[in-house]
Amino acid sequence: MTFPLWAWLLFHAVVIAMLAVDLGVFHRNAHEVCLKEAIACSVVWILTGLVFNAFILLAWGPEPALHFLTAYLVEKSLSVDNLFVFAVIFAYFGVPAAYQHRVLFWGILGAVAMRATFIFAGVQLLQAFHGMVYVFGAFLVYAGIRLARRVEEEVRPEHNPVLRLARRFLPIAPDYRGQRFLVREDGRWMATPLLLTLLVIESTDVMFALDSVPAVLAITPELFIAYTSNIFAILGLRALYFVLAGLIQRLRYLHLGLSLILVYIGVKMLLSDLVKVPPALSLGVVISVLLVSGLTSWAAERHEKAHAGAFPLGEEPAKGKARR
Repeated sequence: MTFPLWAWLLFHAVVIAMLAVDLGVFHRNAHEVCLKEAIACSVVWILTGLVFNAFILLAWGPEPALHFLTAYLVEKSLSVDNLFVFAVIFAYFGVPAAYQHRVLFWGILGAVAMRATFIFAGVQLLQAFHGMVYVFGAFLVYAGIRLARRVEEEVRPEHNPVLRLARRFLPIAPDYRGQRFLVREDGRWMATPLLLTLLVIESTDVMFALDSVPAVLAITPELFIAYTSNIFAILGLRALYFVLAGLIQRLRYLHLGLSLILVYIGVKMLLSDLVKVPPALSLGVVISVLLVSGLTSWAAERHEKAHAGAFPLGEEPAKGKARR
């Protein structure tokens, strides 16, 4: 399917306009993003993505619209699983809450450029070499198994190679200078800790893209659908971070749900020459797995709280009484 030039222009016009309003009006001055503001911004970005999905449905029919929605949900879900890393990076650098939105804004813009490059390259590879379907499919199965077997480990930003290079070659200011990334002192430009934070977030996103871009291309090799769904998903990530910052660690089984989705998409890609999976089925699988993993996380937390409330630490249930 060929998408006309005006559709590309419309998409970029919407994105540029929203980003201009976001940075130039609502976040022109640095401030701590409250929960109410974060929820409002997140809802606006999600609704914008859904409206664009409805536009695709009306203009080109149900199949590309289903592909868009499935790819959007997969990318959004994979991004949520990675928000914990952003929180660790902010804590490591001690980034004031008022400046976190600025870092995420420019970090997400860098991610947009990076994802666009990866998606364009991936589509060209799939068109030029059909065998890449099996390479991407096998990689997604491997990534899903790796994610399922993931053990809790400490994220160490200080081991980031980009950060090490920056500290070695860049003059660095000892503390923050407001929301500025660079300052000129004693006749030379110096990087602030805010720029180091941005560099670590950008380099970390490269690893995120290695899983998410093949997953989106496995859902749809159509450039316009893969590109627009991916960009809409990550542009709303900034607001979603401030909504979920305190809840991320409570989604304990999300990584298992995401691993199952990656394996499913990988197997679907490996069998694409033999089996045609309806887009509605893939969308149903993605939504069902996400709901089950979220509800299971919620139920496990409620069970733990109820258990802790019934038997405080160090106490044993009385003999002859059943444990509730």
